[in-house]
Amino acid sequence: MKVKQPQPFTFEAGPRAVLLLHGFTGHSADVRMLGRYLEKQGYTSHAPIYRGHGLPPEELIKATPDEWWEDVLKAYRHLQELGYKEIAVAGLSLGGVLGLKLAYSEKTKAVITMCSPMFFDNETQLTKGFKAFSKEYKQLEGKEEDTISSELEELMANSNNVFRDLGNFITEVKNEIDTIYTPTMVIQATKDEMINTDSASYIFDQVEADKKEIKWFENSGHVITMGKEKEQVFEEVYQFLEQLDWEV
Repeated sequence: MKVKQPQPFTFEAGPRAVLLLHGFTGHSADVRMLGRYLEKQGYTSHAPIYRGHGLPPEELIKATPDEWWEDVLKAYRHLQELGYKEIAVAGLSLGGVLGLKLAYSEKTKAVITMCSPMFFDNETQLTKGFKAFSKEYKQLEGKEEDTISSELEELMANSNNVFRDLGNFITEVKNEIDTIYTPTMVIQATKDEMINTDSASYIFDQVEADKKEIKWFENSGHVITMGKEKEQVFEEVYQFLEQLDWEV
């Protein structure tokens, strides 16, 4: 069975724009419901899909964090080309790490991180998560269990570089976030099974923004934008955006 490939989205609604960034192994569906919620509140949003994502796992490990960063910059420029002058960025997991890099590299209205890692002490969880994602993808393709097992073994043996590069990228961003002065909101799930939740406090403590908030969600797991408290998460994001000093 062929797996339907996801697509980037742009929901145009008003003059204020939000760049929405998905997580590692995820794609635009991670943030689609948030995009629709913001659209109803009059906010435009755009969500790219990074290279290798939304595709078979073999394609994912061919891509690099530097390429994903290029994809985020391209998405940011896309909103600028559409005429948006004030752009906030909100990212889930790896998307939040990329959002933080955008906040200290470009002019952003605000940055919102959701369950974003700062410490690369979770390679085991990431590897386990990647393996689970890969297995599920191959099951959706309708492959036999024996085939899946041998393909997973080869895939994991070939994935070392992407995890090494990802660790280096996260560390690079971690070392720069004290140069962020843009308004910052940190959202973290208490029951996050994928990352060290101390990351949330680290981001909150290290950014130099005068305006910063941290919100914990007691009943959510890692993919907080699709979990049982997603509506509360969306409302918190919206309220934070509403408090900003937008020109339009």
